[in-house]
Amino acid sequence: MDTAEVILSVLVVVIIIVSLLSNILVLICFLYNPEIRRQVPGLFNLNLTFCNLLLTVANMPLTLVGLVSRAQPGGHGFCQIAGFLETFLSTNSMLSMAALSIDRWIAVVFPLRYHSKMRHKDAALVLGYTWAHSMSFSTVAACLSWVGYHRLYASCTLSNSRSNNRTQFIVFTVFFHSFTFLLSFIVLCFTYLKVLKVARFHCKRIDIITMQTLVLLVDIHPSVRQRCLEEQRRRRQRATRKISTFIGTFMLCFAPYVITRIVELFPAVPIDHHWGIVSKCLAYSKAAFDPFVYSLLRHQYKKTCTDIINRLLKRSSLNTSGRRPEQQGNSIPTAE
Repeated sequence: MDTAEVILSVLVVVIIIVSLLSNILVLICFLYNPEIRRQVPGLFNLNLTFCNLLLTVANMPLTLVGLVSRAQPGGHGFCQIAGFLETFLSTNSMLSMAALSIDRWIAVVFPLRYHSKMRHKDAALVLGYTWAHSMSFSTVAACLSWVGYHRLYASCTLSNSRSNNRTQFIVFTVFFHSFTFLLSFIVLCFTYLKVLKVARFHCKRIDIITMQTLVLLVDIHPSVRQRCLEEQRRRRQRATRKISTFIGTFMLCFAPYVITRIVELFPAVPIDHHWGIVSKCLAYSKAAFDPFVYSLLRHQYKKTCTDIINRLLKRSSLNTSGRRPEQQGNSIPTAE
């Protein structure tokens, strides 16, 4: 292994650890807090967490083995199953992000009709579509033997080892990425830009009221006025920052890998082996980013994590205080 491969191996290990711990924490919060379970976005988050956990446990270690050993991990049949699973999980996770953006769009743009438009039954139908969509592409690829070990990515993923059906594989690859990555990206842009437009409109209304109040309050202290103006500016930036995070992480993680897969279809364009693994690592890193982007940085999840920690600390302190009287009782000498 050269220096670049060692660094990439360490990067894969870090992604596995962060993804595993953060997604397990999201799952614990979901199981602990009944309020999160009652909310419709919780179902989409649960599905996204489920896909990320399976991808972390089933596929990332195989990529690490392929990178270290420079050989296919396991037999051909085993790698085909892993490739099928990787195709299914990556597609399902992208569509889950699109479903979350649709949920936010309905909640912000149509707040009065949200509970009638997005019920648990509707969320189950959306999740059913994401599973059917993901399963259809994965099944077609597996039936046509288009999944297997790919040396460029050191992974069990979409791969065409035969030369007689290359045109069909090109059509399938373009079609697959158009209806997974591109479709999800378009949905994300449409919904979140609509959300940003509404958020800016409400911020502008709040700003007008704030400025009118500051004009009426002539005797207000300059420091209070300055704090109000700073809060006004932060409020405008907060919505933009959140939307940029949702769309930006999606593009940063998935776009390099998808573009590499498309460029790879043209044999005349050489692709460096290290870049192929880097693009795969970026795609894997989305599983580590998602828990923070969609769950753990939200107030509800932060409060749930705090409650869990406080409950554990309280229980441990009670156990410790319970042991002390027992130890003191055992240490009292008995009269002979």
